[in-house]
Amino acid sequence: MKAAQDATGHVVDLSNCDREPIHIPGRVQPHGVVLALRETDLSVVQASANAAGLLGLPAEELAGRPAPSLFDGEDRERCRRWLGSADLRDGPLRLSSRGRPLDATAHRHDGALILELEDARDAGPTIQADYRSVRTAMGRLLAAGSLEEFCRVAAAEMRDLTGYDRVTVYRFDDDWNGLVYAEAKRDDLEPLLGLHFPASDIPEPARRIYHLSPIRMIADVAAEPSPLVPEMDPRTGRPLDLSLAILRGVSPVHIQYLKNMGVRASMSVSLMREGRLWGLLSCLHYAGPRRLPAGVRDACVFLGELVSAQIAVKEDMQGAEHRARLHDVRERLLQRMSAEGDLERGLPGEDLLALTGAAGAAVVHDGSCTLTGVTPTEGQVKRLVSWLRIHADGEVFHTDGLAGLCPEAAEFADVASGLVAISTSRIQGHHVLWFRPEAIRTVDWGGDPRKPVEGEDPFGLLSPRRSFALWQEVVKQRSLPWRPWEVDAARMLRDAIMAVVVRRAEELTRLNAELERSNADLDSFAFITSHDLKEPLRGIHNYATFVMEDYADRLDAEGRDKLETLVRLSQRLEDIVESLLHYSRLGRVDLAVEPTDMGEVLSGVLELLRLTLGREAVEVVVPRPLPVVRCDRTQAEILLKNLITNAVKYNDRPAKRVEIGYREPVDGPDRRPVFYVRDNGIGVPEKHRHAIFRMFKRLHGRDKFGGGTGAGLAFAKKIVERHGGSIWVESPPGEGATFYFTLGS
Repeated sequence: MKAAQDATGHVVDLSNCDREPIHIPGRVQPHGVVLALRETDLSVVQASANAAGLLGLPAEELAGRPAPSLFDGEDRERCRRWLGSADLRDGPLRLSSRGRPLDATAHRHDGALILELEDARDAGPTIQADYRSVRTAMGRLLAAGSLEEFCRVAAAEMRDLTGYDRVTVYRFDDDWNGLVYAEAKRDDLEPLLGLHFPASDIPEPARRIYHLSPIRMIADVAAEPSPLVPEMDPRTGRPLDLSLAILRGVSPVHIQYLKNMGVRASMSVSLMREGRLWGLLSCLHYAGPRRLPAGVRDACVFLGELVSAQIAVKEDMQGAEHRARLHDVRERLLQRMSAEGDLERGLPGEDLLALTGAAGAAVVHDGSCTLTGVTPTEGQVKRLVSWLRIHADGEVFHTDGLAGLCPEAAEFADVASGLVAISTSRIQGHHVLWFRPEAIRTVDWGGDPRKPVEGEDPFGLLSPRRSFALWQEVVKQRSLPWRPWEVDAARMLRDAIMAVVVRRAEELTRLNAELERSNADLDSFAFITSHDLKEPLRGIHNYATFVMEDYADRLDAEGRDKLETLVRLSQRLEDIVESLLHYSRLGRVDLAVEPTDMGEVLSGVLELLRLTLGREAVEVVVPRPLPVVRCDRTQAEILLKNLITNAVKYNDRPAKRVEIGYREPVDGPDRRPVFYVRDNGIGVPEKHRHAIFRMFKRLHGRDKFGGGTGAGLAFAKKIVERHGGSIWVESPPGEGATFYFTLGS
């Protein structure tokens, strides 16, 4: 592993810049002095080795001295009060030492009080003059229209204020690569406008410090740094953290980087957007060293804060029109979804594509996949959803380089290099996905981004790349980037869908409660009515039978006919009332739920039906022992008895066959075994597969297939539902019917 080395022997691994400890360099820039102070008595615990030049005492002799004692006359008390204040807001402070004016700045960081001193003899304009310049700049900035124009004005105003040869607005992308978004420069300099720079040019430690400290200045890349004395903080035994120090020493890698660009001095001001580093106002000077006094630097920070605030305003204005249009699109989608009552049918269409500016979309819902526009295949989309369930966090996932994250996506990068995805149920795998195709394009880089490090120099040392000439890269497997308002539109659609789902769940809860009350009332009514009708009906039937037996010889044929009809109808009505009474009892009786061996239940039912089955040519098949489930044993017996009786009853084949078994649960939230009763009988036409579970619903004439009230399957459905299960029928033409059901937990 190769390393870069500065003149003092400090080694920096160039392949590992993201972990370079640039906040603790142990050195300072030599145009100023750094003092680390003890909070209790403001005494010096560390000083830069160049202290004698400004303060008249070598660093070793400063140890233990109160810092205010280093200044002249009244400045001692001013310094003492200032350093003792909680917020140090009065800085920078103009102090005098041995008659020499000094600009003093101070800050607290990581438990240390750090005082920085710079020669103020050539400080130039007053702070008031600097702020007048900024106020003048504000008028021109606020008059700018688009974000691009605004950034051009910002670069020009910063150059006027600071006098640097080149000022750029350097903008970060989502991967921390940089783009020279705007530029103001000396006429003889080659432009950098439009060039991209890799994230490694400003590695993560540097970005972190830009986030903490609004300004960074390097006065002279050729200057010899001054070490701290002693090297370690005596209080902690660790290097002094200089993250917020304007005089912090510079990484040897960065020094070489600037030298390779031909830069002699630089300054950067952070541009923030909602707490994130948006970019930099980057100032470069080629003609020689350049040091801005503290007052000018403060004006630059103020200008940077103004620019940051206006960037947010400009970007928000840029997105406002798009967001308004997308709001209308989203409302149409929600209206259609509400009208359809279904996510899968309500969402697909041109509006779904327009919401994010996508070329294709997919709605994955309850195991089905509906595609719109230009998309991967259904199988590819389902595999992508499986990948998202593992790798995607948060409410919205978006990328313009899907293949770089999901290698399998390379096979359909031509139609889906870009992806936005939302999940409305991670457990059930409900997703909406938007796709953008590959957009092959050329990117202009400032030098080859693949070579942040060049080869060895004559002394065996590595250095940052030396060439910043235009280097073009053809980018593949990337889509056009998603705009913030497009990602926001997807997020808001998700929120709206979730709100609809919650409202529907609340409505279903209310309707279920009402339905339960209605069912309870109906059960009570059915029980009371059937109970009260039972005795009169039995009396009618008995008296009609008595009349038939005792007075038949006194009646003519027509009279006997009518009396027989009365007996038959009263018997039928009595059967219906008995079924109604039994049905209501099913809903009223408490379930005795316990572990129940369904094999034993089946044996008892078959024994009970032995005489009935014995009269028929029926083959009963049980492929394997039935499992144990938690259920009410008595109601399980009624359930199996009704299903097996129906399987035999609705069968006109000479050789009847009934199979009773179960299948293992598949992966998913429901882990219960699925029981079945399969026959080779007449089957159930598809259009009647829901109706057959209704009370008193028969598909055939009253006297066909042994007659009956048509209540058996209604009993079965009620028993299953009281156990929290489901029952359904499958009946391929000519293959009989199979009734499936689940019970227990």
